[in-house]
Amino acid sequence: MRVALNGWFLVHNAHTGTGQYLRALCAWLPRVAPQHEYYAVVPSGRIAEAPSAVRLHPVPCGASDFDKVRFEQILFPRACRALNAGVAHVPHWAPPLASPAPIVATVHDLIPLLTRTLPEYRGGLRVRLYTALVAAATAGASLVLADSDASRQDILQYLRLPPEKVRTVYLAAGEQYTPKGDWQVDEPIRQKYQLAPEGGYVLYLGGFDARKNVRALLSAWTWADSSIGQSYPLVLGGQLPRPDPNPRAAPGAGGRPGGRLFEDFARLARELDIADTVKFIGPVDEGDKPALYRGAAAFVYPSRYEGFGLPPLEAMACGVPVVASHAASVIEVVGQAGYLLPPDDTRAFGAAIITCVVEQAVAEDLRARGLEQAKKFSWEKTARETVAAYEAAAK
Repeated sequence: MRVALNGWFLVHNAHTGTGQYLRALCAWLPRVAPQHEYYAVVPSGRIAEAPSAVRLHPVPCGASDFDKVRFEQILFPRACRALNAGVAHVPHWAPPLASPAPIVATVHDLIPLLTRTLPEYRGGLRVRLYTALVAAATAGASLVLADSDASRQDILQYLRLPPEKVRTVYLAAGEQYTPKGDWQVDEPIRQKYQLAPEGGYVLYLGGFDARKNVRALLSAWTWADSSIGQSYPLVLGGQLPRPDPNPRAAPGAGGRPGGRLFEDFARLARELDIADTVKFIGPVDEGDKPALYRGAAAFVYPSRYEGFGLPPLEAMACGVPVVASHAASVIEVVGQAGYLLPPDDTRAFGAAIITCVVEQAVAEDLRARGLEQAKKFSWEKTARETVAAYEAAAK
């Protein structure tokens, strides 16, 4: 069978979670099911990397939002026809309305539809039109893959699909996420970000939009700052966005002070009088992440909503104690292997962080449980279950 994958995220925004997912599939699908052929349909004229077992099928296409829709709805199905594909996999929420091959679509989350719990993400007219388009197209997919049972329940509730059409296929941490590092490699990476030696900081890696709940993390740090902050600063890695210059301009964008989707967190740290022990290190190269995890005394993740939540899993796979939110899929990912707390209970988050740093017996127990929990997830398993979905859809 010939499988065609929508490879938009091999070219554009390849650093995102969707890009990681697509690259992992390209690496593992040929390994677990070499009897099938794999093609990634990508926009031409730009660099796209994939294992040699996955052939690239470039098609001329620009990079604008309009071009992305055109690629998803017209160019990708046209390429599937040219390739005579037996199944077409769209690894993000953007299936075409019509396809010459059965569609398998991965829906990582339904954030644009969760306006009651995530009002900040209610988009403008163009966003709502696009969401309506892909929601309608998803109904025509042969199978839909969800990253977690929590996401699957959202899909069943909001898209009203038959339960038999929606399967949970968990993601995984890459093989590079391991507690066994080489200090001669790890230490220069930590120095690159001006970080303390191993065990010398509390780490957050992720986004800074409202659902990531970084405001609550900084508030939680006010409880931990005086006791551990000077020896174990809070390190936040990721691209800091520009704060909204006119946050009230967009109706319905509320849910944070001033209705903002993004905030000036460096300013907030100064206002909370914790700036001396909070360090924003900016974007982190993908290859540097394992060393940063291994160097942390604890990893903290207060997100209010995730379709899966790779960072806590990556941290556990590196042997780092995890303090995370008791929310959505994070519960499934962390299980009984870390502290799971209400997302906005800042005092509890602060206390848990202190405990992980100060109480070595607790930290060792969480490390051991985290490593065992992380073993439950693997890209090999993800790929095998994805191939099973392909074969079911093609029948």
